[in-house]
Order: sequence, then structure tokens, then C-alpha cells
Amino acid sequence: MKYHFALIISLFIMSCATKKQTIKTENNTSEKTTKETSKADLTAITEVPESKNETLVDTEVDLIPLPPKPPKQLSNFKEVIHNRWNTILQKHVSESGNVDYKAIKNESEFDVYIDYLSETVPDDTWTKDEKLAYWINAYNALTVDLILRHYPVKSIKDIKDPWDQRLWQFGDTWQNLNDIEHKILRKMDEPRIHFAIVCASISCPKLQNEAFTASNLETQLTTATKEFLNDSTKNELTEDHIKLSKIFKWFKKDFEQDGDLINLLNQYADVNISSSAKKSFKDYNWNLND
Repeated sequence: MKYHFALIISLFIMSCATKKQTIKTENNTSEKTTKETSKADLTAITEVPESKNETLVDTEVDLIPLPPKPPKQLSNFKEVIHNRWNTILQKHVSESGNVDYKAIKNESEFDVYIDYLSETVPDDTWTKDEKLAYWINAYNALTVDLILRHYPVKSIKDIKDPWDQRLWQFGDTWQNLNDIEHKILRKMDEPRIHFAIVCASISCPKLQNEAFTASNLETQLTTATKEFLNDSTKNELTEDHIKLSKIFKWFKKDFEQDGDLINLLNQYADVNISSSAKKSFKDYNWNLND
């Protein structure tokens, strides 16, 4: 009897131990499963499939491309800045100064040149000759641009206030032709600018078929002055009588700043003009120089 009772107690204890182990194992398994499930869920939330991630990156690049790097400014940009203008002049301006406005109107490089001028305004680091070349070219190019904005036109005077229209922004300033001529160029004390800048008219100095540059400026101004002064359609010169362009009347002060007008004329005229020569002025032809 004692034996049977001891056996029953032993079996009971073993049964309890087995159940406890089973429960512990199930709990461990359940905890492990829960942890793995949580980890899997977290991964599913935070991880993006590789192919999807690549698609997002590609889409972002397509929508917001990186801007191109600006070109480096050349060390000799003050000279080469006028290369485009030089090419246009050689292609569309004759030796006598006739301008093919229709052809220039179709030149995309012409607009590029004016845009570049407007973004490259001279400062105090530029020499006088560099500034003169820049503003002479700018004045002439903007005069051509003014004509093109109203082309076809028979005369620059058919345009309302042609020299006062502020059509071009240079830096922070909106420029017109009058300000460039009177407030910039004339203040540089170089009277020969009047034979280099043009007004798109037959009686004006001809538009040279090359751009002005600082390195050639002295030669170019001398050439422009001689060509204008000795052109019999613009000036009639003899020893005793001179019939001059009205340019010499309008800008008398500029031409006499270093002495008598006759002295200036004799530096460039093909004839020797007497100091007592009679003076008169020719009618001005404002018809377009095309």
C-alpha cells in the first residue's frame, strides 16, 4: 500500500514538471515568434524595394535637374566680347556702310551679343580705350536693334522718340541712345566718337563693317574720321570753302575743345584748308542707310 501511494505521488510530480516545461517552451516559442513578426513588420515599413527606390531617384533627377555650371570668363573677354558683332558686321554691312537690316533681323547671334553686352558693363577696372570700344559698339548695335524693332521703316525719325526710348537694361540701368552718347561717350573727351557712332541714316558716318576694339581703337578712330571727312557726299572741302556736315554744328563744342575747328580738320582732310575759309553746312539726309 505504501508502495502504491509513493508511486502515485512520483507520477504526479513528474506530470507537473512536464507540463511546466511544455508551457515554458510554448512561451519561449511564442515570444520568439512575436519578436520575429515585429522585426519583419518593421522591416516592411522602413525598407523600400530596391527597384522602387531607384524609380524614385530617377524621377527626382528628371524633375529637378542640376543647373549647368556657368562658363568661366576668359582673361581677354574685353577684346573677344565684340567677336559676334564683328562677324555680323562683316557679313551684313558693305564697305560703303549700307546695312542689310533684314538679314541681321534673322541673326540669332545679334540678340546674344546684345544680351552679353547688357550683362558685361564696364567698371573702374577697364581702361579708357576698353570703355570707348565697348560703348561705341553698344551704341551702334542698339541703333541697329532700334531699327529692327520697327523694320521696315524708311527713316529713324519715323520712330517716336528714337533716341530717348529706354529699351535696354545694362546692369541696374535702363539705357537709351541719348544717355550713352551724351552722358558716357562725350564725357570721355574724344571728339572722334562722332565719326564712329551712327544714326542709321545716309548723312551719318557709315557703320564700319568691323567692331571697334581697344587694341585697334586709335587706328580705327583715325580711319573713321578720315573716311567721313573726305567723303564728298558728307563734306565738301576746298582750300577756301568748306561745306560741312551738320554734325560739326551740333557738336561744335566737342570739336573746338583743343583749339580751332580748322586745325582739327587739317589733321584728317586730304586738302589743306585755309584758316580764313568760308564755312557752311549741308542738308542732312535722314533716309535709312540700307
